[in-house]
Amino acid sequence: MNYCSHCGSDKIVREIPENDHRLRYVCENCNKIYYENPRVVVGTIPVFQNKVLLAKRGIEPQKGKWNLPAGFLEMDETSEQGAIRETTEETGAEISDLSVHTIFQSDSNHLYILFLANLKNNNFNTTPESTEIKFFNADEIPWNELAFTSNKYALESYFSKKDNTDKINFEME
Repeated sequence: MNYCSHCGSDKIVREIPENDHRLRYVCENCNKIYYENPRVVVGTIPVFQNKVLLAKRGIEPQKGKWNLPAGFLEMDETSEQGAIRETTEETGAEISDLSVHTIFQSDSNHLYILFLANLKNNNFNTTPESTEIKFFNADEIPWNELAFTSNKYALESYFSKKDNTDKINFEME
């Protein structure tokens, strides 16, 4: 941090503010304290007939790797709304019946919330964010080509649970 967004000063230091317990960025000019919090990533495991829909990333980071549709939560949206938006942006797919599947902290800066979701229909397509979209069962997942650790964790968890069929409606509308 180089400048205070409150007063514009360049007198930013790292210190433990009074009555606090962590190092924070503090403006020496106006005493504004800056709290750094994890960024929330939301997404889905879109499912049909015990297969999951993955998208090959068309953008960095990890361009060309397979990914569950996911991205950063925006202001003024719920985690479910963000997951639906990201799935639509990356695959064009319409989903329903979201239920929390995985909460995963990959590092101190990102908290992932991934939902199981039904596909509403078979309309999905590539987008500027995804160059290829494909269904995979557990044996077909390109494990060494997954974009992020969170994907591997969520997919392993999904396929290891025997009761997933009770939670997902596999019939397309």
